[in-house]
Amino acid sequence: EAIVQGHARFAQELRATGKMVHAERLRPDSDGSRIRVKAGQRQVMDGPFTETKEALGGFYLIECETREEAVEWAKKIPLGEGGYVEVRPIWPM
Repeated sequence: EAIVQGHARFAQELRATGKMVHAERLRPDSDGSRIRVKAGQRQVMDGPFTETKEALGGFYLIECETREEAVEWAKKIPLGEGGYVEVRPIWPM
């Protein structure tokens, strides 16, 4: 509960500063599907994905001028013990 409240405060701070582009909490992988190509054919696999050791719980898309700025914002994201955040730039499409 404290982490959920922390995310609400973090998202509010991002919105207040105009840095928030988009954010979503993801449903568990048991509700998802994967599509991959194997032997030239597309295969659909429904979750859960037991071979996956890590789970993506959500994402924030934040407008930052530098990697360093993005890292500073990421350091504010509420995490539980053993949790982590990845910082990645995007390629515009």
